[in-house]
Amino acid sequence: MKGGSFFAIFDYTKKIAETILFKIVMQSLIALFCKDFSKIAHICFFLGFFFELAQVEFCNSQNQKLTNMIGKISTVKKFIILAAILAVVMPLQDSSAFDFNIFKSKRNYLYAVGSSTVSPFMASVSEEFNRTESLTNPDAITPVVESDGSTGGFRMFCSGVGYEYPDFANASRLMRENEMEDCHRNGAKEIVEIKIGYDGIVLANSLGSKKMKLTKEQIFLALAEKIYDAKTGQVISNPYQNWNEIDASLPKKKIKVYGPPLTSGTRDVFADIVLEEVCFMAKEFITALPDRDVRRRQCRKIRTDGNFVESGENDNLIVQKLKENPDALGIFGFNFLVVNKNIIQAVKIENIDPSFETIASKKYELARPLFVYFKKEHLNLMPQMRNFVKEIISEETIGKKGYLIHSGLIALSDKELQEVRRNTLAQLREAK
Repeated sequence: MKGGSFFAIFDYTKKIAETILFKIVMQSLIALFCKDFSKIAHICFFLGFFFELAQVEFCNSQNQKLTNMIGKISTVKKFIILAAILAVVMPLQDSSAFDFNIFKSKRNYLYAVGSSTVSPFMASVSEEFNRTESLTNPDAITPVVESDGSTGGFRMFCSGVGYEYPDFANASRLMRENEMEDCHRNGAKEIVEIKIGYDGIVLANSLGSKKMKLTKEQIFLALAEKIYDAKTGQVISNPYQNWNEIDASLPKKKIKVYGPPLTSGTRDVFADIVLEEVCFMAKEFITALPDRDVRRRQCRKIRTDGNFVESGENDNLIVQKLKENPDALGIFGFNFLVVNKNIIQAVKIENIDPSFETIASKKYELARPLFVYFKKEHLNLMPQMRNFVKEIISEETIGKKGYLIHSGLIALSDKELQEVRRNTLAQLREAK
């Protein structure tokens, strides 16, 4: 091999090595902005050589100015810079004491996700909070409230701590143990629960239709995936297509019910207090499904043959469907009945109409509490959270004369409200 060729190959190899080194340095810098440093750095380090030989751009496109700047640095200095970066970053990548969020884009608004039933209440709180904050801060931004369903909201809420994760989760049911474990596993170890009031799950139809009266058993027989056949004593797939097939006193109309999806807390509670309550201890189901867990899961299943239609997390869409189809029923929270009282009417359940009084007294059997959860870890990350939480628990908000009552929230008792306020304020003081 001639000397010139050898040195040409050596020089070419050196340039390739330097190019790879440049990218490792830049990726090390960029990795500081990433959630998981170790994955980015290791991928770039081990795969970068092969990608570079193939003249393939890898990882993220680099800033040209940074490339030019690094190109002027000698090879020895580049190794020193790389060693210094890795020496600082590697010990920190698994350190919970180091907050990588300082490198992320900071949002300047509060962020809430969750229940489609609770979201209108929280939207009202957000608007009022923004109004009062704007008196002293012209740049105040209204908190963002998304409707994702209780289950979907908890999934997002419990995914981590930092600016990219929600501050609040709205829920029409309690957080489950496995959801709390997800929160803890992802760094949200101090979750505070606020019970804001009560709501009733209602079945309703168009105001122009005949008002219906149903029992829980009739609702189960209309919506369950499987039912018990009184004649044979067997558990069978739901055969009912019209209401009068369930009971001759009911209308001779097709069963068509619009309701919430599986991610909804309303769906969960409806399954708890209607479907499972009717089904779980029925002797036919005990005989057919002796395993309690199997039986419970089956009892909660809603038919999928078209008689029940999932309508997403937008309860207003269900109201619209009832306007279009006077024979249909819809399932949603009491607050939507209050807001749309000129369009829809409630179905009597066990001969009781849902109202502020019957839900508060628990006479109406489809009553349930509503909740808001927040992360104490975010109180210092988002300083405006403290005042927002105080707005939520204010007597002017959720008290018996609070502005949320006009939107359909059923107020806590005086004793419950004082307990909620005392416990929540104590959590805010502890977080200082």
